[in-house]
Amino acid sequence: MSDVHQQRRAAVLAKLPSNSIAIVVGYQQKVRSKNIKYHFRQDNDFLYLTGFAEPDAVAVLEKESGRYHLFCRPKDPAQETNFGTRAGIEGAKLQFGADDAYAIDELEKTLPSLIDNCDHLYISDELGRFDQHLINWCRHQRHHSGFDIPKRYTTITPLASIVHPMRVVKGPDELAHIRSAVTASIAGHNAVMRACKPGKNERELAALFDFTIAQHGCNEVAYPNIVAAGNNACCLHYEDNCSPLQQGQMLLIDAGGEYQHYAADITRSYPVNGQFSAAQKSIYNIVLSALDAAIAKVKPGTPWHQLYDTCMQVMAEGLLNIGLLEGDLDEIMAKESYKRFTVHKTGHWLGMDVHDVGPYHDSDGKWRTLSQGMVFTIEPGIYIPTDALDVPVEYRGMGIRIEDDILVTDEGHENLSKSLPRTVAEIESLMNPL
Repeated sequence: MSDVHQQRRAAVLAKLPSNSIAIVVGYQQKVRSKNIKYHFRQDNDFLYLTGFAEPDAVAVLEKESGRYHLFCRPKDPAQETNFGTRAGIEGAKLQFGADDAYAIDELEKTLPSLIDNCDHLYISDELGRFDQHLINWCRHQRHHSGFDIPKRYTTITPLASIVHPMRVVKGPDELAHIRSAVTASIAGHNAVMRACKPGKNERELAALFDFTIAQHGCNEVAYPNIVAAGNNACCLHYEDNCSPLQQGQMLLIDAGGEYQHYAADITRSYPVNGQFSAAQKSIYNIVLSALDAAIAKVKPGTPWHQLYDTCMQVMAEGLLNIGLLEGDLDEIMAKESYKRFTVHKTGHWLGMDVHDVGPYHDSDGKWRTLSQGMVFTIEPGIYIPTDALDVPVEYRGMGIRIEDDILVTDEGHENLSKSLPRTVAEIESLMNPL
């Protein structure tokens, strides 16, 4: 039983109005083909509140009594011999702190009695096959009141409105897991950077990253690796990873390991041959300057949008200085003409999801300000595809993105991924050892 999960459940219940029930539904295991299943990964909200990683589970939290009910798969020796051990009903109570536990097949019979008299029902986003149970209960509630008793209409609200803001600020255990994911990912990126050379295939480098993070305790990646040579990097979520690396290309690798269900998300860009050309260096240094300028803004109280605005200002000025943008800087910023080359936003929350949940605006619609314990990425990029025929040829066919993972501290920030080579000199030194 985890005190952390118990504290999170208590925090959720404290935010609910009187006479509320929360229903949190875990994921089911999916079939890959025929009788082969995908590796199971639990729904993050469910895991955040329960720590229970098995499929086919539902948690019910009662506001008034504070009780935690867990529906899960019962013990089954034959199934456990084939597919692994289960906590079972007793394990749900002894290991995971449930006050009451039931077999998942009892959900339809038991759930109505748990929620029949509640005034407010909070449900998770992923009900899956349990959708029909909720629909049936609502119908029963609204059509079986006594003749002289007014019908009760329970409010139904997404539980995400309570849980997702909680997940934005990370606790000590979460930060430890994120640090482990980042450490493993740095090792993976270093290995790929050392192995990179013309003639290698993107898939070899993707596999090397996976192998290296496994040596550092990661069971899987936090998202599909993006290993993109040359013009492939101009596709933001390129996942084919099947092209050979060619002399003169830049390589963009966006890859992060997952450690104990927490993600890292790091991007580096560098020349396949380990030596920047003048054009590659000029674009790279613009992007790095934007990243460092945005990181310097990170401290408690900074509005979220300042990070994006800072990146765009620096990159627009840099592109103007090398002639890829024309005109007055103020006019360029007003017309947002830099977006032709910058394409995307420059960061997101990081945690159990790589693009982690939680609002970027406050309840008044204003940009959220940073506070201690937030973790996010900053990832400016410049993309110049081969078909940009009005751009000098030496700049075409490259996408350069640099991404670091940033923690807001009590007085400022910590760049968790800073030790991974980031400057031109650091990269060339690693890729061209004496």
